[in-house]
Amino acid sequence: MSVYRILTSINKGRRGHVSFHTPGHKGGGALSSVLRVCADDVTELSYTDDLSDPTGAILQAQSDLAMIVGAKRAYITTDGSTSGILAMMYAVKDRGGKIIVPRNSHKSVWNACRLFHLEPVIVQGEERDGVLCAPDPAEIAALVAKDPDICGMIAVSPDYYGNIAPLEKYAEILHSAGRLLIADGAHGAHLAFEEGRAGYCGLYADMWVESAHKTLPALTQGAVVFLNDLRFEEELKDGLSVFRTTSPSFPVMASVEFAYKYLAAHPADITKVKTAVQAFKEKYPDYKFYPSADWTKLCLDCAPLMTDSRALAKELERKGVYCEFADGRYIVFYLSPCTKPAHLKALGVALEWALKRRGARSGYVPRRKMPQTPRTFSYLYALRQPAEYVPLDKSVGRMSACNAGLMPPCIPVIAAGEIITEAAVKALSGGHTFGLCEGKIKVVKKHDGQIHNF
Repeated sequence: MSVYRILTSINKGRRGHVSFHTPGHKGGGALSSVLRVCADDVTELSYTDDLSDPTGAILQAQSDLAMIVGAKRAYITTDGSTSGILAMMYAVKDRGGKIIVPRNSHKSVWNACRLFHLEPVIVQGEERDGVLCAPDPAEIAALVAKDPDICGMIAVSPDYYGNIAPLEKYAEILHSAGRLLIADGAHGAHLAFEEGRAGYCGLYADMWVESAHKTLPALTQGAVVFLNDLRFEEELKDGLSVFRTTSPSFPVMASVEFAYKYLAAHPADITKVKTAVQAFKEKYPDYKFYPSADWTKLCLDCAPLMTDSRALAKELERKGVYCEFADGRYIVFYLSPCTKPAHLKALGVALEWALKRRGARSGYVPRRKMPQTPRTFSYLYALRQPAEYVPLDKSVGRMSACNAGLMPPCIPVIAAGEIITEAAVKALSGGHTFGLCEGKIKVVKKHDGQIHNF
């Protein structure tokens, strides 16, 4: 599996190439002096293949990726996992009017429900150390048993904090009832190369998406949708044709193929980093970390340090150390098979320095990461009602007409149809958010007070 088909196809026609096609940099020019990728950034040509209808190198590369992870089909996307989630939800939209959606689902899932008029049956798992976890399989079983309109479930595994959902139990429940298991495995591409592949989506899901760029050596936006249930092949391909860009990045596609093939050939890289992570934790026994099941998420708990993780993150940046995100309690350091022991050493030194800085001692104020929010009204009902924008601090008690949350992890703190609470307002105050507009949130103007479940 050492042949990189997409990169080979790009290189085939590079010599003597005169560009009268997109992109506008023409393979060089001024941009090439600052961005070396220009020579590989081509478009659909006679020698490169076409992502929309692949017959050559891309088709072969996708077949290779499917074989590597043990899937029936693989489809590369250069739009991140978002287009993959939209395509998967599109593929099942006619199988039932409802779908089980864990509360910690990415905003793209909620957007897909809106686009395809799927009512999300929201399930909220328990919190562990301030982090919302996957829902209980018993709750999934109860919902499936009583509601024939539920077509299946989209699971999140692993999540941004490294929790792995009980996919095997979900699959057993759903498949025995003739329902589907879709998985957002955006953060778990590396699990395909773990010994035993414990927790890997491909062992249980009918279709799933992985962001190769998150934990594998691939360029940003590189992702793959995998399919196991061929009954959905045409619907999925149709969905991909709707949501994927018609100008895919060939460097991104080539990097995705490279990433999977590299890890397949070098699984020991994972072992090396896991060993280094364990050594790091042993070196700093006074630090408390969230009990992640996924080693790529190193989540430092700042509560025992009595500091706000966002303040600590700012201090770390003074030493050139940048985290994935900080939510107030946890500062999340994202690792990959490309993380080197020297990186972890630099992190340790920077943490020791930063924690002595006055700026890091901003104080820690405990708060719920995901407030329990009263839900009385249908998601789709709320989206269809006349709405208005009100200041966030004046919205308590109103019904939300939108989804709003923090970025990252891009999970709604409040979803359409939910009654806005003081805890939700507090969680949305400060930091990077989605769903708000100049400090205002969209709410339903007036509702009839009745429960609406569509």
